[in-house]
Amino acid sequence: MLTQTPQRTYTPDEYRKLEQTAEFRSEYRDGEIVPMTGGTINHNRITGSIYAFLKYALRGKNAEPFMSDLRLWIPRYRRATYPDVMVISGEPVFNQERNDEVLNPILIVEVLSNSTEDFDLENNKFRFYRSIPEFREYILVDQYEFLVEQYLKNESGQWLFQEYEGESATISFASVGVQMSMSDIYVGVVIETGKNQGNQ
Repeated sequence: MLTQTPQRTYTPDEYRKLEQTAEFRSEYRDGEIVPMTGGTINHNRITGSIYAFLKYALRGKNAEPFMSDLRLWIPRYRRATYPDVMVISGEPVFNQERNDEVLNPILIVEVLSNSTEDFDLENNKFRFYRSIPEFREYILVDQYEFLVEQYLKNESGQWLFQEYEGESATISFASVGVQMSMSDIYVGVVIETGKNQGNQ
């Protein structure tokens, strides 16, 4: 009979110390450290295009985008993650005065892979993200076709869903008052017939 070795758990501070010197980034999931998968070239192009667009569009608007090198801490669920792009309105609120871990994004953008597991993971992340008081908008971008899903929190606290499809669509980042065309999101991305399996 095989016995399973108990998995080691880590405190948040142990995780943060390891991240400071780690060659590759990992997420923290309530005691568990989970290595992040590598990104495809399409994932990188889409993320870069959205970040660059928001960086330019939000100049002077008291909101600032950040790329995936900046860590997000979710206190209620003891989770640390690196969103592909997030926008903070006003000044960043740092966790325990750390300058590498923030608490208050208003908008989060994630570029999806093609595996069911990753879609399920993003659904779980959305539940965690919703515990952030400032969080108002969640954007999921498919890297294999012209498809963007948007979840937007209204004034009543309800989350509304909208889907954008096709190269001619225009996406409204409503939480920050910015619109971006689908063609600008996917600039340089080759959309092939039949999705290719790939990492995030």
